[in-house]
Amino acid sequence: MDREKTLKRLQFRSWHRGTREADAIIGGFFDKYGATWTDEEIIWFENLLEHDDVDVMAWAIGTQPIPDQLQGPQMECMKQLDFVDPYK
Repeated sequence: MDREKTLKRLQFRSWHRGTREADAIIGGFFDKYGATWTDEEIIWFENLLEHDDVDVMAWAIGTQPIPDQLQGPQMECMKQLDFVDPYK
């Protein structure tokens, strides 16, 4: 895995989701934590990005149950929403 290329691709995908809300949640999460992720955490995030934005946002705000394969420390971190910049 070429880490630098992968992270650039994930950053782009994170910030070009289709809605401002999804960009803020998914892109903000990537910007705050992505640079420190392990290869395993990068794979988790790639899997997350395969899901619909509406579902990802619902998991982050706690209005839908999180699928088993996405549960864990990264999702718990995403649920904190401490990375969302309301002014972006």
